Amino acid sequence: MTRKDIRTGKIPVSCDVCGRTLLPGEEADVYLAGGTRRNVCELCGVRAAHQGWIRESATVELPETRSAPERRPLFERLRARRERREPEPAEAGEVAAEPGADEVPASRETVERAADGTGFDPAAEPRHVHAVPASGEMKAAEALQHFNATEHRKTVAGVARSLGVPTVSVASSPDRPSVVKIVVAWELCWYRYEVDLADGDGVSGVRLIGQGYELDELESNEQTPNATSDESGALALASAG
Repeated sequence: MTRKDIRTGKIPVSCDVCGRTLLPGEEADVYLAGGTRRNVCELCGVRAAHQGWIRESATVELPETRSAPERRPLFERLRARRERREPEPAEAGEVAAEPGADEVPASRETVERAADGTGFDPAAEPRHVHAVPASGEMKAAEALQHFNATEHRKTVAGVARSLGVPTVSVASSPDRPSVVKIVVAWELCWYRYEVDLADGDGVSGVRLIGQGYELDELESNEQTPNATSDESGALALASAG
């Protein structure tokens, strides 16, 4: 009896990822990698995808009206599909969108200040200007009220516990009508404060502008008391009587 060789005629296929020869009946998926077709077994599909390989059988959705599929390469078809999804740029002269109800166009002054770099700060506009009293006594009284609402009052109270009751003078600035100067002095030290009555809520307009340790550093009118201080450091105008 003559022995016959039975051959299937099928060339063995190996997986290009793990190198394993596929078993009879096992089909390989074809992937594209750098323009080269690669055979990948069922177990290595995930690894091939992680390496950036693309399954050749991947298809692109096409309009139903087309009778024949496009014959362009897969990469080109994917690129064309992405470009179709991107919005087209607005044509020249086309208005993009109407501003919302809460969006107010910038004024001409605002635009000019922003353009010439003069330190424009949108958060600082508009500046709320407070009405300034007309008489000097009313200015002094309001300035002391703003001073008493700040942390500077605690400084006065703390020094007073060691050095005693201070001498307090309040006077309007001759060259700046909205500014009032307050000087609180003891024999061993003094503090000079400035209150801008036109600065918004008033409290933000109170600032320390000087201090020293010799009374002869003060002007003569700054050593003439016209206000008092209590134990808490709160200041008040002295009574006329």
